Formats: sequence, C-alpha cells, structure tokens
Amino acid sequence: MNRAREEVMFGTVTRAAQLRPLFRRFLIDTLAPVNQPLNLDHQPGGRTAARRERSRQDDDRREARVVPQGSGKRVLLAAADTFRAAAIEQLGSAGASASESRSSGRAAGSDPAAVVFDAVKAATARALDVLIVDTAGRLHTKTNLMDELAKLRRVVERQLPGAPHETLMVLDAPTGQNGFAQARMFHEAIGLTGVCLTKLDGTAKGGIVVRIVRELKIPVKLIGLGERVEDLQPFDPQAFVDALVAEP
Repeated sequence: MNRAREEVMFGTVTRAAQLRPLFRRFLIDTLAPVNQPLNLDHQPGGRTAARRERSRQDDDRREARVVPQGSGKRVLLAAADTFRAAAIEQLGSAGASASESRSSGRAAGSDPAAVVFDAVKAATARALDVLIVDTAGRLHTKTNLMDELAKLRRVVERQLPGAPHETLMVLDAPTGQNGFAQARMFHEAIGLTGVCLTKLDGTAKGGIVVRIVRELKIPVKLIGLGERVEDLQPFDPQAFVDALVAEP
C-alpha cells in the first residue's frame, strides 16, 4: 500500500485501473529474487562403486526396496513422525508411488532421533542420492517439541557435517498470519532454507508466503496442488502471482 501511494504521489499512477498491474509487479519484485530450486547437489555418502555395490547387496538381503527409476535418484524416506498412528504407513505409500525410493522407520512410538540416526547411517552406507526426513507436525509454541526438532537437526549434523542441506517447512495455503509466526519460530530454531506451500488446489491463495519471503528472506521452493506425487511442483513466482492477483 505504501509503495502504491508513492506511485500516486509521483504521478506514475493516475487511474484506479493501474493499481492491479502495479500490485502484480510489486509481488513479482518480492518473490522472483529469492526463487531457488531445491539443493540436491549433495549426497549422503560417496563411496567407491565396488564398495557401494557390496553394501547395496548386503542391504538388499536385509530389507531394501529400491527401484532406481524416474529421476534416476535413489531416495531414502525416513519416517521420523513416530507419534501419529498413520504417519509411517502414509510415508510408505508415498515412497511406493514415487517408484524410486524406499522407506525407513521404526515402530510407532519410537524415538524420532533414533529413526533419524539409523536413516543417516543407512543412506551413507548405501551411498544413496537423497535422504528425506519426515518430521512430525508441531505447534511452534510448544517448547519441548521445538527442542526435539533442534535435536533431530543436531543428529544429522553430527553424522554428516554440513547437512541438512535443505530444511523445509510445509505450510498449508489456508494458513493466515499464524503461518508467519510459525515460520519465524522454526527459522530461529533450526534455520529454514525454504517453504513448501501445499493445498493450493482450492480457493486458498497462500498469500502469507509473501510476508515470509519479504521479512524472513526464506524462499518458497515447492508448491502442492493435490495429493499425488506429481502434484508437488517447483515454485513459479509468475504463475503464483497470476493466481493471487489475476490480470484485469
């Protein structure tokens, strides 16, 4: 609003019809500079081919379910949300539908830190391309839950210096100003590298991410348009602004 007033004062805007294109330009100016793809350049492990093959055969005999298709990246999903009854099963289903991953998790109620420790160890031993750790949804106002999240990060850092290379907060598009408070608290606790904006398949526009990007300098890296794996897509600032503020 302040920028719009300035444009009016300077005489750039003289008609109400000029405001919508102006807002669109302001939004693009905010979102485009921080538009970044996922950082998938780092691997959990980097062993020689012969040692990797021996390790792969050993793991396959124990429990592996790896299908190296699709993007060509071999992925391990770690089910660290151990307190929600269906979380482990849901992650297993997601991994199966992705057709290039395997799941790793203990029984429900297990220590999340132990799950993460085992997952990093397994990903490193197998020299997999990507390790994705699914953590529990939590209230940013619950100190003990936030401390647990910081603990999971330390577990990863101790085993893989420099990791995690991405720390994403999943934010539902219908979330309002509370979403900014969540992002700020999570960023202070674990250092977010991006936001994944989901549930953009309805009337919700997800405009709160504009404030998150502008004030916290956290980029939006992914958007979710539905429940299928292919509905998770890279963030496109122009397409987002088109949906948020349609052209007249």
